[in-house]
Amino acid sequence: MGRNWPKTLAVSGGVLAAGAVAALTLNGLTGDGQDGEDGGHGGHGTDDRAGASRTPGPPPPTGPARLGPAPSAIPSVRDWQPVRGPGWKPTKWTRVVAARASLADEAKLLAGELKVPVSKGPARTGDVELKTSGEAGKGGREAYTLKSGKGRITVSGASDTGVFYGTRTLIQTYRAQGRFADGTVEDAPDRPQRGFSLDIARKHFSADWIEDRIREMGDLKLNQLQLHLSDDQAFRIESDTHPEVVSDQHLTKDQIRRIVKLAASRHIAVIPEIDSPGHLGAVLKAHPDLQLRSASGNVARGAIDISKPKAAKIVDDLLGEYADLFPGRYWHLGGDEYQALMTENPSRSYPGLAAKARSAHGGAADIQDLATAWLNDRAETVRKHGKVPQVWNDGMHRDGTVKPSKGREVAYWTGKEIGARQPEEYLKEGWKVLNLNDEYLYYVLGQPNDFTYPTGERIYEQWTPAVLRGTKPVPSKWAGSDRIPGARFAVWGDLAHAQTTEQVAKGIRMPLKATAQKIWNPSKPKLSWPEFTALADKVE
Repeated sequence: MGRNWPKTLAVSGGVLAAGAVAALTLNGLTGDGQDGEDGGHGGHGTDDRAGASRTPGPPPPTGPARLGPAPSAIPSVRDWQPVRGPGWKPTKWTRVVAARASLADEAKLLAGELKVPVSKGPARTGDVELKTSGEAGKGGREAYTLKSGKGRITVSGASDTGVFYGTRTLIQTYRAQGRFADGTVEDAPDRPQRGFSLDIARKHFSADWIEDRIREMGDLKLNQLQLHLSDDQAFRIESDTHPEVVSDQHLTKDQIRRIVKLAASRHIAVIPEIDSPGHLGAVLKAHPDLQLRSASGNVARGAIDISKPKAAKIVDDLLGEYADLFPGRYWHLGGDEYQALMTENPSRSYPGLAAKARSAHGGAADIQDLATAWLNDRAETVRKHGKVPQVWNDGMHRDGTVKPSKGREVAYWTGKEIGARQPEEYLKEGWKVLNLNDEYLYYVLGQPNDFTYPTGERIYEQWTPAVLRGTKPVPSKWAGSDRIPGARFAVWGDLAHAQTTEQVAKGIRMPLKATAQKIWNPSKPKLSWPEFTALADKVE
């Protein structure tokens, strides 16, 4: 700390994103008792004891009245207006002041990081005051304003989420600079969905490892954690309705509750994914009678026989069982790589499915229609629990007798599958399309099938949310947040033993930071890649 400031400042500009953005609401949750969240650093706690108001007041700030440096944060702030002054840094009188009970989590976390007490106020010189307005402006409910002046910081937002993001900018800047310059930050994300997707089915990741990533995500202002819970290799979550499908290494429901609670304290929603009708090998191991087989008797890896009512019941049982465990808005249903649709002639290879399609949906229907109807039914199951379904793009088929039901979002990951559809097709049809472009955002363990580990530099310099497939963006008329609401960086465990979990954490560190930067603000970054990597070391 205590780094010398330059005498002048290159002011960062930017225009705040217009339009409302979706926000996560948090009420009455407490921290997880780590990272200073217990307020117990050095004996610091609340400052509401009797007589506290009679203690001598803090002196005014001292120092030269000059323009200090712009905030140091990842993602960088959208707009910074400096004023002359000595800036703010914590003193022995500093408190984090939050009058509203809903900001208790944010105040407790920041106070622990700064090693100062929490108070209900009123705010005074030296304090950091957190407050909400309750009204979303042009930046939406995730926007915030941070004002520094006269030795005091005020972080305000339309919601607790915006205030939390302001505290992340403050703490990162303090770590990097030792103080916060006088001026005003106006900041808001360009996209409402900003996330990280983790395959815990093919590779087991401990609850502690996941919680560490949640803390990392919170500092980066990411707001979604997608957990791929089941696949051919394993089913990684405790189940009461179907305990027979659960793998030996799995997360208990209590561990999930802790993960969800910690995520909520960082304004992150946890999105579960139980993929079907493909990638169900772990379920089929316990239910071999539901295994899809071709006309020649060959096993279709991971594919469940969607012509059998029992298949739908098992999947719906699991979806219903976990609905309350994951209280967020979204649910990912998978839908990708169903082996029956990945052959040259599906109807000839799987005549039983073709016959079921015709009997259920008319003489012109085929297996694609049966698969579409399957996903429609699963979407209806989660909608009954108040969820918005999301599905992989190769579960959304072209033409067909049965159409995909509305009220879902498309997660676009590849254009390499059989019958590949360009992302523009989904956008023209009116779907919201999430960006999980496997060219940039897929960290596939072992690098099979021509995958290579993505680099943060490539994401930082080349990718934006509009680059949905390959390296070229979609036309600008479809590139806005109303059509492409966001993106997720993804880790997949195809060759699970290729890296340890520690190596994964190290390998995704800079790619995740670069992704967070470009989802928050897709514009060309002001810092060079070497400057960005140097900043990353300072703000952690």
